[in-house]
Amino acid sequence: MAQQRNACLMYAELVGGERLAALLSETEAGHAIERSMNRIERVVEGHGGDILRRASDEICAAFERCDGAVLAASEMIDRVASLPPVRGVRLGIRIGVHYGALDLEGPPSGEALSVAMRLAGMAHAGQALVSGATVLLLSPASRQAIRERDEAGLKVEGFEWPVFALASRSGVATSVPPAARVSQRLRLRHQQDVHLIEELRPILLLGREMGNDVVVIDPRTSRQHARVERRREGFFLVDQSTNGTFVASESGSEQCIRGGEALLAGQGRIGCGFSALEVERDLVFFEIV
Repeated sequence: MAQQRNACLMYAELVGGERLAALLSETEAGHAIERSMNRIERVVEGHGGDILRRASDEICAAFERCDGAVLAASEMIDRVASLPPVRGVRLGIRIGVHYGALDLEGPPSGEALSVAMRLAGMAHAGQALVSGATVLLLSPASRQAIRERDEAGLKVEGFEWPVFALASRSGVATSVPPAARVSQRLRLRHQQDVHLIEELRPILLLGREMGNDVVVIDPRTSRQHARVERRREGFFLVDQSTNGTFVASESGSEQCIRGGEALLAGQGRIGCGFSALEVERDLVFFEIV
């Protein structure tokens, strides 16, 4: 597996290019699409984004701050909408934004990009959909640009975060509903290091590679072994390893998660590829505080 880091990923694609190509010559349609893409590219750069991939009608960009991605998405929608129609056809843009794991080697890939692409695929032209993982990292000012999506029950398969949409700039903005917030924090201790999973840091990676937040030096531990996610329902451990992840509760009972996930409650210990009941220097201790 490639090394990973957490990032805020935006995936944006133009809508209406096929209709334009049917009405214009290939050269004319290409010029109209390129004009829109140039505007989109300038917006990404203006908000501190790093363009990872740029095709004729789509773009993938990473942002250090989720605020930058959300502000860029809002400006992109406005800039594309402000372009005059060509032969009666107006181009639109649909956008997905998600904070998660990004592979550092090779072409852009990883959970952050795959979810952002799924969100963009669900969006309408002129709309940006934002994951709850992203919303939790927004400043109060940026959260005012978010409204809860109207369609109840619509989720990305295998993705538990709630989905939000950017509110219209001319409409009434609403803040994130209280149901989307988790007030508790999860404290993880590994050797001398202490990590907190909270509103400002909702995802933590565990594994043998140095790019992980918690680095476990054990041959039984996979390079990207597991991750802990903060969701509105609580804190979940998600296994992505070969040997499984063992979780022992304070009472001494233990479960092995292999290719699945488990809700963490109270306090206990985590073994990455080995029993959490063993006496190991690389055990990870957790406690909800």
